[in-house]
Amino acid sequence: MKKGMLIGLGIVFILIIMVGGCVIGPYNTMVTKDEAVKEKWSQVENVYQRRLDLIPNLVNTVKGYATHEKETFTAVTEARAKAGGTMNISGKTLSDPATFQKFQQAQSSLGGALSRLMVVMEKYPELKANENFLKLQDELSGTENRIAVERKRFNEVAKDFNVYIRKFPKNMIANIFGFKQRPYFTATEGANIAPKVDFSK
Repeated sequence: MKKGMLIGLGIVFILIIMVGGCVIGPYNTMVTKDEAVKEKWSQVENVYQRRLDLIPNLVNTVKGYATHEKETFTAVTEARAKAGGTMNISGKTLSDPATFQKFQQAQSSLGGALSRLMVVMEKYPELKANENFLKLQDELSGTENRIAVERKRFNEVAKDFNVYIRKFPKNMIANIFGFKQRPYFTATEGANIAPKVDFSK
């Protein structure tokens, strides 16, 4: 009787260890992958913040040469304010596609306003020769490249995380512990159409 009970307890103990191993390993991997997504997201925020920080200097430099382009300056300033209001998205919000979309739209709007500002620059040859402006333009160009790189890296780790938590039986563990898919950055609508620039005006 005692021997049978010990065998039964041993079997129960082995089953607990096996089930625990089947849950603990995937759970820990999910945590690691989730943290990788958050780390890449913080890099995305860093490069977007760098762009936000460059804009006031850029606008002020252009204003010195193109004082009557008030509509463009207002558009850039407003877009910067909106984009700045969507920064510092938390890990919880990161898993909310609607908020993520709002962030992406605000950043795309700012990118469009900056493109219009660069078009204004083409009208002013003396501005194009300004050393301070050229330096700011180079910094902005470098920042835009970094944004593209960091968005790509974010999408890669988000995909890795999403695929992992969607596979069976890990999807059940993900549901139990509340791991949700991460949204991806997508191209802005109309990004595949080259902008028309008219320098005759």
